[in-house]
Parts: sequence; C-alpha cells; structure tokens
Amino acid sequence: MSTQQPFSIRIAGENSLIVYFGDQPSAEIATQVAQTADNLKLSMQGLLIDLVPSYASLLVIYNSLVTDHYHVRRCIHTAAAAAQTDDGQNTETGKLVSLPVYYSTESGPDLQSLADRAGLSIEDVTRIHQQTEYRVYAIGFAPGFAYLGEVDQRIAAPRLATPRQKVPRGAVAIADRQTAVYPAQSPGGWNLIGLCPQAMFDPNAEPSMPVQVGDRVRFESIGRDEFLSLGGQL
Repeated sequence: MSTQQPFSIRIAGENSLIVYFGDQPSAEIATQVAQTADNLKLSMQGLLIDLVPSYASLLVIYNSLVTDHYHVRRCIHTAAAAAQTDDGQNTETGKLVSLPVYYSTESGPDLQSLADRAGLSIEDVTRIHQQTEYRVYAIGFAPGFAYLGEVDQRIAAPRLATPRQKVPRGAVAIADRQTAVYPAQSPGGWNLIGLCPQAMFDPNAEPSMPVQVGDRVRFESIGRDEFLSLGGQL
C-alpha cells in the first residue's frame, strides 16, 4: 500500500501555484519534489518562468501571457501524480555528489566542542558525518547553500547561541539534524566541523551549483595538503 500523502495545489500569486507534498521533509518527499520539477520542465516547456523547490513544496511560476492557472494546475497534477507512481519506494533519484572535507580543529573550530557534547572523539564525529548519504532538501538562504539531511542523531547539535559575524567560504557545518557547506563568507550560527574546497556556487559556470534539490551528497575526508592543493584556503 502507498505511504504517500496526497499532494495539494494552491494559488501563490497572480502567476504562480505551489504544490505541497507533506508537512515534514523526508527522502521520499524530496524525491517527489525533484521528480515533479523534472516532469514539469518537460511538459511545460515555453510556459515556465521558474521552479522553486523546497523541503516539502514546489513553487511553480508561469508566464501568464501564454497560459493560465487552470492549465498549469492540470500540468502540475499530472506531473505530481506521476512522481508518486513508485509509491515512494525509489528514493535513489538525483545524482550522487561527493564533497571533499578537511576535518580538523584548525578548519572546524566547533569540532572539539561538538565531539565533547556528544561524548565522542573527533575521529568518531568525522567518521559518522561521512557515513550518511544526505539528501538535498532545499537551497537557500544564499545561492548554493544546500540544506542536507538528515544528520545522525549522535552528532546532531543545536545552533550556536551567538552566531558568528563571519563564517568562511567552504565551511562544513551542522545545525540540529541538518548539515551544509557555506558557499560564501557570511554570518552564520551553525557548528563548524571542517572546510570543503569545492565551489558550491559559481554564476559563471553551467550548472552554477554542483547540487540540486533531490540530489544525494556524501562527504569524504581529505588531508590538509590535499585541501590546499584543491584550492582551499585557511
């Protein structure tokens, strides 16, 4: 029997509709969001302005000069229904991306405190962080900032009480049961456990981001010298 929740479609603006797939993010819902978006790209060529996927929803922005919300709603219903035909069993959608990480107290100033909080060694924390295959649930608050879940409960950690004014580009971080790589220097309150030399956003590249919603991510430990040789900065 299917475990999928019924999706719903609501008006979000004069030329946009939003599809809700559930209340809580999960690998199954992330798969539905990604598959629905892919289906709409094929079925609505020339009609779409943008698709904005999130944890459990998909915003569809269309060109109201060439279509209307009745037609778009039908397209969405067909696309979302098709995304549910596997009954949520196939979550191996999207590409698998490996991201290198230099884990250390030099590159991750919160690594020791996170390990202490968890009652684990630094080696345990980094090993556990690498063991999970994470799903890209959403992208924001900055271009290329991919929210990845879910972190193993053993190394989950609350956000910092006082956010940093400057988190370096490439910082690998944990907040609650999510992990992410900061694509650029910015303020931030997540726990920093390492640095990744991979650019997470390049407006001049195609594609501009190495990951999209629905993709899967694994982290792989590298040493200091390799991190620097790959263009990382300390």
